Amino acid sequence: MKLLVAVLNWRTPALTIECLRSLEREIAGLPGARVIVTDNASNDESLQRIGEAIRGNGWSSWAELMALPKNGGFSYGNNAAIRAGLSRNPPVDGVLLLNPDTVVRPGAIRSLLEFMETHPRVGLVGSRLEDPDGTPQRSAFRFHSLLGDFEGAVRFGPISKLLGRWVIAPPPSDEACPADWVAGASLLIRREVFETIGLLDEGYFLYYEEVDFCLRARRAGWPCWYEPSSRVVHLVGQATGLTNKAHRKRRPPYWFNSRRRYYVKNHGRAYAALADLLWWIGLATGQVRRIAASKGDSVPPWILRDAIANSVFAKGFDL
Repeated sequence: MKLLVAVLNWRTPALTIECLRSLEREIAGLPGARVIVTDNASNDESLQRIGEAIRGNGWSSWAELMALPKNGGFSYGNNAAIRAGLSRNPPVDGVLLLNPDTVVRPGAIRSLLEFMETHPRVGLVGSRLEDPDGTPQRSAFRFHSLLGDFEGAVRFGPISKLLGRWVIAPPPSDEACPADWVAGASLLIRREVFETIGLLDEGYFLYYEEVDFCLRARRAGWPCWYEPSSRVVHLVGQATGLTNKAHRKRRPPYWFNSRRRYYVKNHGRAYAALADLLWWIGLATGQVRRIAASKGDSVPPWILRDAIANSVFAKGFDL
């Protein structure tokens, strides 16, 4: 497969450079592979530092830097690279979305490409994401649903067991397996998927865009798989800070906007409203249980209040 790797930078030049460094040996073994780093108008030293790293390390033969005029979010930034790859003659055969806060283990990209070559009807395949010490992260998921979001909010053993088939983030598998969606931190997409369903939805600023894309692909007949032999270190939350294990931040409005957009767009406003109601009940129940058990709060600050304020019931809501 002729491959394009898309890396989106926004004010993370050091991470992006280390990501490129980890790609150097991988790209050398993949003739014709290219990397496009797009920058979402960081307005810091990103363009200078990344550009100097590409030139100074001799990466110009396989990597290029594309400055974008605004910070339009994850889909916007990645779509710019994807359009460039698809417009080439001949176009690329596949696009690997790769976060800047990743370090590619040896052979990780080749594992994804070999999987695609041996599974021609699979449209998307994702890597095993892991901590620097090799501990696997949950990166293959089920689609969000009424009961899935409720379980994720309650997080109580008996309820989780009862709703096991709807748990959004099941434990990582040691074997290649189908998944509803995989994390966009390392996700290989076949060119024909873009030709069938179009690019990433730029209506999402950040979060839920890969869930939406995998659902659209599934509905068009392109399934998604998880390939754990492709190992990629993911420095969780380093790029956004929202999911950093060491410090949970309050979720910004765009996170809730993305969740709301996903439900309304794909399931309708009535389903989205019911999903919100069940989610609120789950969040409130989980909070009461944690207080009663004298457990520390493991959810983002103000999550229930913000969930209500940014729901489909919010005044002036528009998809």
